[in-house]
Amino acid sequence: MRKRLASGIELRNASSEEDYAAIVHLQRRTWGDSFDDAVPPPMLKISQKMGGVVAGAYDEAGRMLGFIYGMSGFRFGQRAHWSHMLAVTRDARGLGLGRELKAFQRELLLELDVETVYWTYDPLVARNANLNLNRLGALPVEYVEDMYGEDTGSILHSGLGTDRFIVAWPIGSEHVAGLMEGGPAAGLTRGTPPFPVDESPVDTAWVEVPPNIGSILRSSPEDAAAWRRRTRTQFQEHLGNGYAVTGFTWQVVGPEPDAGQKAGAPSATAAGGDAGAPGATAAGGDAGAPGAADAGGGAGAPSVANRRYYYRLEKLEGTRAR
Repeated sequence: MRKRLASGIELRNASSEEDYAAIVHLQRRTWGDSFDDAVPPPMLKISQKMGGVVAGAYDEAGRMLGFIYGMSGFRFGQRAHWSHMLAVTRDARGLGLGRELKAFQRELLLELDVETVYWTYDPLVARNANLNLNRLGALPVEYVEDMYGEDTGSILHSGLGTDRFIVAWPIGSEHVAGLMEGGPAAGLTRGTPPFPVDESPVDTAWVEVPPNIGSILRSSPEDAAAWRRRTRTQFQEHLGNGYAVTGFTWQVVGPEPDAGQKAGAPSATAAGGDAGAPGATAAGGDAGAPGAADAGGGAGAPSVANRRYYYRLEKLEGTRAR
């Protein structure tokens, strides 16, 4: 399958030794040369033969700008797909390739009658949360402590471990179809204060995450670790008590930047797989592999210092941890 974007960039399935080698090379560029969990060409090929997705984004000269990788199987007795890695090169940030690769992945999987796609991302990465929940329509269904271990050898995962949300993306739903066809993003309740007020439902909770965990980790590792401890406790307690994550929003606490003005340091995004730790390369929300961001450059609302970011959790009837 092939798809050409208006920019001239082509999305297509990987099919040659050069394609697979380019994917391995981009994994190393994204997660670092010492990353222990890079997926080699044989596994990429085998996954593809078993209904998995191994696809890339290529410029007009044939250079790979990004890739997405996942495997298909069954989860909870239903046909499903696990989207393990997504990365975009540093110089292709801002092109929206993370979201384009997700849309391409969705098209491929719908043809295989896959109903749900899963991946992971770091709950502390605000940019990826916005992409995954508001722009793609996925929702967290499980919080896993150190999903990929404390040390994967990747520069992206040092200092914070690899706590992850597992998200479920119902790709055949009307809601997701509307978002992927250019409908309004979900849940951008900017005018609603993300804390309990008189008219708020009693069984609603809010968990705050920082605007840019990557910057905090670089400037104050102790503060970053404190964010991890605090949010881990809050998510585990709420999810264990029958709450479900139902949205992601922010509250402006100061004047918004003027149009065209740079809105703050981007939250290193590009890494991964289903995103894991504060990413660096553009990877996206999907990054399952201990990724960093599954969204790829330019895909979510920018993380800016004058906003406070919150997950909304609601106690829903029949909710249970999975």
